[in-house]
Amino acid sequence: MAEIRNYTMNFGPQHPAAHGVLRLVLELDGETIVRADPHIGLLHRATEKLAESKTYLQSLPYMDRLDYICMMASEHAYCMSVEKLLQLEVPVRAQYIRVMFDEITRLMNHLFWIGTHALDIGAMTIFLYAFREREDLFDLYEAVSGARMHAAYYRPGGVYRDLPDQMPQYQATKIHNAAAIKRMNENRSGTMLDFIDDFCARFPARLDEYETLLTDNRIWKQRTVGIGVLSPERALALGCTGAMLRGSGVAWDLRKKQPYEVYDRLDFDIPVGVNGDCYDRYLVRMQEMRESNKIIKQCVTWLRANPGPVISDDFKVAPPPREAMKGNMEALIHHFKLFTEGMHVPPGEAYAAVEHPKGEFGVYFISDGANKPYRMKLRSSGYTHLSTLDELSRGHMLADVVAIIGSLDFVFGEVDR
Repeated sequence: MAEIRNYTMNFGPQHPAAHGVLRLVLELDGETIVRADPHIGLLHRATEKLAESKTYLQSLPYMDRLDYICMMASEHAYCMSVEKLLQLEVPVRAQYIRVMFDEITRLMNHLFWIGTHALDIGAMTIFLYAFREREDLFDLYEAVSGARMHAAYYRPGGVYRDLPDQMPQYQATKIHNAAAIKRMNENRSGTMLDFIDDFCARFPARLDEYETLLTDNRIWKQRTVGIGVLSPERALALGCTGAMLRGSGVAWDLRKKQPYEVYDRLDFDIPVGVNGDCYDRYLVRMQEMRESNKIIKQCVTWLRANPGPVISDDFKVAPPPREAMKGNMEALIHHFKLFTEGMHVPPGEAYAAVEHPKGEFGVYFISDGANKPYRMKLRSSGYTHLSTLDELSRGHMLADVVAIIGSLDFVFGEVDR
């Protein structure tokens, strides 16, 4: 009788459901997973090493390119770590703007996640729905920073500039006539805060649409319920954070447990799961979007009522206003030195972490007093979550690996760095 042996196959790195340049070496017994071995390093860009040869300001745009789905959230941890070393006070208005854009970024991430995760499993329509809303959020990024993705909007000491007084408007084209353009610009005639208010008012109904498509869908539940179960004890032992940890029933959220910026002034809840499977992680992220919407509305209300500075007035770490730089010699020198030599950060070490849409994202600096970091280390949640893949997929079918990868929600820019 012929000997029956397990066989090994590659899942990726060129695979539409691998969510990045992931090579997964799978040992299979028929179609059942015996072992899953993630191979990484195919996208390595040496971000941490490059930071040692760049000033603190020059390294900031690299944060956008780590997790290129939630850019400003990564910038936030970077800026907070630099500010901790500088012992720098950030204006309150800038803190509210940061928190608002952190939550806008959370929505962008979760919309991308639900669209692609459902697409992997076989649901096409939700992808188009989610990207419809995501487009409005990209417009907010573009209005405030000039870039749709890689914003570099947060700066040590605050944010690059205040919110614009007017949202950019669509122009008439061959495709859209004047009547269509007028309809498309209805919610863009006011300030950016008016546009955000309008978005927040219609977004819960959009979430209801997504849930109608998926939450009680028989096929969706067959593909996700009981798949990739992670107990709370194992989730903690493996270093999981974010929705991965909360999906297993552990109510850990840095915004509540170790509040930063103005999160302690805002009213929101931490959604938690019960079973720790793919379906619970889905439910947690869907509810997180509703909570983020609440936070954004609170920030808009505060920002309307409280004008003020949005970046530190210490010209050693933040550039002077443009008008001053054009007419004042001292301001011009500050501007020139900041953008050529950079800021000198006191010696020491600092770690700052934010509740990134994917989990805890932290930046650890060692400074020797120079204008460049002596060392930088990034703590990315995707890297940690990828280590659970073998444990989560053993005993499941090959098709379930796709559902598990989707529920982990990682992007390889921050896994490989």
